[in-house]
Amino acid sequence: MSNQNITNVQIFHPGTPLTSSRSGFILLTIIGWLLLAVSPVRGAVFNVINYGAVGNDSTDNTAAFTNCLNAIIAAGGGQMFIPDGVYRGRITIPPVNQPTPSWIAIEIVGASEPPPVFGTIGNFPLRNKGTIIKSLATSGPAVISATSSPPANALYMEFSAVHVIIRNLDVRTYNNPQIGGIDLNFAMQCRLENVFINTDTYNVQASQPTHGTKGLITPANANAALTILRNVTSTGYQTGIVVNEHTDADNIVVAGNIHGIEFPFASHASRLGRVGAFRNTNHITVTGEHGFTIKQLDIERTGPNQTDPNNAWQTTVYDLNDPNHHGIADITYWVTIGNVGAVDDFDRNGGNKIRARRVGSAN
Repeated sequence: MSNQNITNVQIFHPGTPLTSSRSGFILLTIIGWLLLAVSPVRGAVFNVINYGAVGNDSTDNTAAFTNCLNAIIAAGGGQMFIPDGVYRGRITIPPVNQPTPSWIAIEIVGASEPPPVFGTIGNFPLRNKGTIIKSLATSGPAVISATSSPPANALYMEFSAVHVIIRNLDVRTYNNPQIGGIDLNFAMQCRLENVFINTDTYNVQASQPTHGTKGLITPANANAALTILRNVTSTGYQTGIVVNEHTDADNIVVAGNIHGIEFPFASHASRLGRVGAFRNTNHITVTGEHGFTIKQLDIERTGPNQTDPNNAWQTTVYDLNDPNHHGIADITYWVTIGNVGAVDDFDRNGGNKIRARRVGSAN
């Protein structure tokens, strides 16, 4: 119900006799106002099909995506809706510049929540079901990225004045990719929910990444950043997820990466709830001074007869890799070895300022 639907509202004065029609009208009016109060206020929805996008796994939709995003920015924000299908191309969010008084919200939303496919054994090919954004490019930006603003036009430094929301998307590249999955370094803020970032390969079969690519880069340090991650999985990259400052995350999975999660320099601390880390060479890597907590780091290392010459690189070297002692953190962990079971073990390289303890342990 909208404001336009609530008309001719009559004022009821105490002592006025209530007829059945008057009492019914007042009741309906009250219900209408209550529905208006609790209903979510949504921006305009922009369907990519209306801008020429085709989810047939062959058409290059980059131009259609850009036209849709330009329309959203011109409208002051809104939702980019992508029906089910396999959409080739890149989604590159243009810069939102001055004289915008504050940043705007752009939602990129798929029709279906993707099943995150990851594991430690077997072979489970990924299916072309749901809403999939896919790029086979060998150079250039990530499949989804936010563009920087020229400093003279930017709201702050070179960051685009945009809050990016991504929901219900399967974001794909290819085995040993030369481009990243999602790069929001130049966005002000982001929220990702039900997002599966992958290389179109079940992580156990993934080849060793050799191009330094990242599955997800969150908004960078020192830009009023805010990152919220829920139900996000990243597999098959040099680094699964780069966690910058002001990050709150839960139900995160990193599998089959060289570095599962990387913590670079950040002025503000990050909080992660449950993190699943499987078959990464290094599950947690710290490259700059960063304060963080991981409430439950659930690890499974490869066990006997669970690797072959193609995926031997997925044998865990370190659960925590912080050679320069940059991290200031608390980690509660649980470690399992495939075909063996749970072990009271945590392999660390450095990290003298990180307190790590096993679930249920006092120390």
